[in-house]
Formats: sequence, C-alpha cells, structure tokens
Amino acid sequence: MKSELNKLDTLARREFVLRTAQAALGVTVLPSMLDDIRAAESVKSGPGTPGFGKAKKVIFLWMSGGMSHIDTWDPKTGSTKGPTDPIKGKGGVDYLGGTMTKTAAISDKITVVRSMASKTAVHEAGTYIMKTGYEPRGTIVHPCMGAWASHFFGRIKGVNLPDSVIINSGSSYPGAGFFSPSMNPIPISNPQAGLQNIRSTTSENQFQKRISLMDEFDSAFRKKFQSEDVKAYSEFYDETLKLMKSEDLKAFDLAQESAATRAKFGTSSFGQGALLARRLCQAGVRFVEVQFGGWDMHNNIDQALNGTGATMDMVFAALIEDLASNGMLEDTMVVMGSEFGRTPDINENEGRDHFPLAYSAVFAGGGAKAGYVYGASDKDGRRVADKQMSPQDFQATIGHAMGLPVDEVVMSPTNRPFTVGDKGAPAIEIFA
Repeated sequence: MKSELNKLDTLARREFVLRTAQAALGVTVLPSMLDDIRAAESVKSGPGTPGFGKAKKVIFLWMSGGMSHIDTWDPKTGSTKGPTDPIKGKGGVDYLGGTMTKTAAISDKITVVRSMASKTAVHEAGTYIMKTGYEPRGTIVHPCMGAWASHFFGRIKGVNLPDSVIINSGSSYPGAGFFSPSMNPIPISNPQAGLQNIRSTTSENQFQKRISLMDEFDSAFRKKFQSEDVKAYSEFYDETLKLMKSEDLKAFDLAQESAATRAKFGTSSFGQGALLARRLCQAGVRFVEVQFGGWDMHNNIDQALNGTGATMDMVFAALIEDLASNGMLEDTMVVMGSEFGRTPDINENEGRDHFPLAYSAVFAGGGAKAGYVYGASDKDGRRVADKQMSPQDFQATIGHAMGLPVDEVVMSPTNRPFTVGDKGAPAIEIFA
C-alpha cells in the first residue's frame, strides 16, 4: 500500500484524501488543507535582505480588463482628455478623473503611480506579469505575492485561517506557482456567501462515530507505514476538524458587520468583497485579492465609466476611510493594479483600446506616502516621462513593503533561480 501511495503525484494524493474525507466524514473540505500540513517544501533559499516591512497585511484590488489611466488616475486636459473634466485632488495628488469624486476627498491618504509601463497588451499575459512579475512561460508557473509571503514568513500563527484569499474569482490563478499547493489562495466566488461547504452534513453524534470508527480502522496501518504521506493523511483530518469548529470562521461572515457599514461599500460584489477583505485582514489573513472587472472599455467609455468607474470610486474611498477609522491603514497596504492602460486616443466606437506603454497604479497605507504622486506620463499619456515602473518593479515594491527579501534567490524544484518580482527594483521613494 505504501508503495502504491508513493506512486501518486501531489495532486493525485490530494484528490484521494479529499474524496476519502468526503465519504468518511460527510463534509466537503478546503482543497488546500492537505498540503498545509505537509512539512516538506521543495525549494531552497539563499540569504537575502529583508524589505521595509511596514505592510503586515495587503489588500490587492485588481481592475480586470485594463483600467484607463487617462480617465482615472492620470487625467489630461489636451486632445486626449476623457469625457469628463479632471477634478482637484487633495495633498500632493493634483488631479483625478471626473468620476472620482469620493476618491478625491481621501486622495491625501494615497500614493498614485503614473509611470507604469509594460510590454504586453494581451489580457492574460498582462494579468500574469502584473501578478507575478514574470512573463508567462510554458515550462513553469510563477508564484503570486501571497505565496511568496507564505514561503518567507511561514503559516500565519494563532488563527485557523488561510494565509491568502482571492475574492470574486473561482480560481486562484496564478496561485502558488512552483511552491507547494498549500500556498494557493482560497477562492471566494461570492463574498456575501463567504466560505462554503465547511459544515458536516450529518448530526454531531453521527459525525463523531464516523471519526472514531475511522481511527480504529487506520491505527494499525499508521503504525506499520510511518511515512510522511500517511502522517499527512492523519493530520489532514485533525486540521479539517479544527477548522470546522474554529471561531475564526466568523471572519468570512459579512452579516457580522452593521447595515450602515455594509451600505458604505455598496451592494456590488466588488464593494462587499472589499469589506470582506478588510474583515479577513483584521482577523489575521496576510494577503487578500479582490477582483473587479468591466474595464475593457472598447465602446462608449463615457457610459462605462458612469457604471464601472463610479463603483470603483465609491468602494476604494470607502475602504480607505474604513481602514483609517479602524486604525488599520498604518500596517495594511491597499494596492490597485490593472494589466495595462488604454489608448490616449478615443477610437471610432467612442472607447479606448489596449495600451501598455503608460498606465497607473495606486498604493495606500502600510507605509506608503500620503497625498503623493510617483512618476509621470507625457502630456497626452502616451509614454512614461519620469520614473518608469515596470511590472517587476511593481511586484518588488509590494514585496518590499511586506518585508520580503526581494533580492533573495529561491531555487524551484527544477533547480532554477527566482526572486520576488524577477529582479525588479522597489520604488523606495513612495515609502514615508
């Protein structure tokens, strides 16, 4: 039996245990939990220099589709001006897009980066490089920032919660990459529904009988085959039971928030997702990504901004205000990014097309300067004019804020060297 188990790869062994748990316990469990209790990690690290480390938690707001920089964070007044006039910001943030009235009121708390530039104008590749710092390669999958943090810092201590979570997505892409699958973020497809399938489908009495019976059947086997895999199977059930009974699961329940607080974030999945992200970080989760689509505005950008742009404005401002009022903005960094920007010139369909040569990103809290603009594009938003930030630099900046040693070389299971952000340079200037 031991030899047969060892023939299975990681995913096959995990599938075996998940199905066994489902049949024996009458419960659907989190897919990543088996790997969480595996002690063996197939990477080796060399010495590196720790980063800034003020951002103990990160909320990454992902604007899927390619957010128009000219209509949001880098408005222009010339021939490429958007459908609305720019509005005045606060602090050192001079102007913002015309739909960003609520963000303008809190712009003295944020850093706007107006000098992002990438090499790709394709959605999938642009997403991958902005979330990993690496260009897609057919031979390997690279880790996202939450996985890098889990590798360097280890599991979160003191809570029965995942290290990282991704909200409004059914997938953890790009996930843990070449690290252990235990470092994959837990996906939450509906923030208002929270974490699903974590309760027993039988009575408590029946559940405990199944546990006892299973332990009797397994005891002789565990004594005879004392391998890491067999040990992992036993510990897997212990971890599952611990999670199912944990009070920490309340962090996923938005009903714990007041009606007034939920109303500030709006009823959209993005708004409720951002509120859930705050709750999770407050409970101890290290890295939470919240996705918000609708930015692929090839047609009628004016109408699209009135919907998507206005929602982003309300939710972003509500999140910053909420974190500040809870005292969390000091050590929680909010990051906003997108795969690229959009063309400075309006197309024949009254929209803007894909444009990677100049776009914007945002940092707030976690040690980032307040009311600050980093870099600049030219007068029409066509090219970076000052302090260019690549996707590699973007990732390295997040890692530096979290205290990761971004220059430390980590060897993958195939013995290839990698660093956080693929040797990107952190934008030290944005930190207070």
